[in-house]
Amino acid sequence: MQTAFVGDLHLSADRPDITQAFLQFLQQGLHNVEALYIIGDLFEVWMGDDIAEPFTQEIANALACVAKQIPVFFTQGNRDFMLGKSYCNQAGMTLLPDIFITQLYGKATVVLHGDSLCTLDIAYQRFRRFRSIPVIRWIYCHLPKQTRLNIAAKIRQKSQLGNKQKQYQIMDVEPGAVDNLLAQTGCSLMIHGHTHRPAIHPLPNGRQRVVVGDWYTQGSVLMVNPDGCHLLQLPFDVSPSKMA
Repeated sequence: MQTAFVGDLHLSADRPDITQAFLQFLQQGLHNVEALYIIGDLFEVWMGDDIAEPFTQEIANALACVAKQIPVFFTQGNRDFMLGKSYCNQAGMTLLPDIFITQLYGKATVVLHGDSLCTLDIAYQRFRRFRSIPVIRWIYCHLPKQTRLNIAAKIRQKSQLGNKQKQYQIMDVEPGAVDNLLAQTGCSLMIHGHTHRPAIHPLPNGRQRVVVGDWYTQGSVLMVNPDGCHLLQLPFDVSPSKMA
């Protein structure tokens, strides 16, 4: 048996190819999988569970079908941090805390989206702390729907422009933050996304940091089993059942 991890799909109505690839993966790519983790940025943007686009209901229905067979877990990302319990309930997903610790085939494992590890991006970390304040989230959820749509569009535009001007190192995780979190949690395996740089990084003392990839040009799936971690690419024009 194995456990599947995906993240950074950034599903949106204007990228139906990604949506169809993900739906196909849910239908055909989970053989011998005992749990599915979606570790943030399932959607390109999420303004609240009460502003779900029509295609998001299709995703919820497909995930709910999977959840009848295996557990499905969800961690909020930086693009869908407002995705809440209402949509998770529709999709049969269990909403996890920002930092989740579990035992994975005998290894103490910490699972997170990964944006909290990019500590060199000071401006983003400041925004992240601000939007995490409970009263700010409450106010945002109670704004008119169109206002929230406008805010989301501006944040998305500002993020895209800002990312083009940031250095590579600022956009990546900071090694000290990784070491600190592993030490704090006592884990030997870290799994995250956010950076869109899929890789398996060996760390001192037999530890590992594994990064899932995005779904912009192909699918990216991390399979973890008792033998270790395996990153798989899923070309959009190939059935998930053909994954090596």
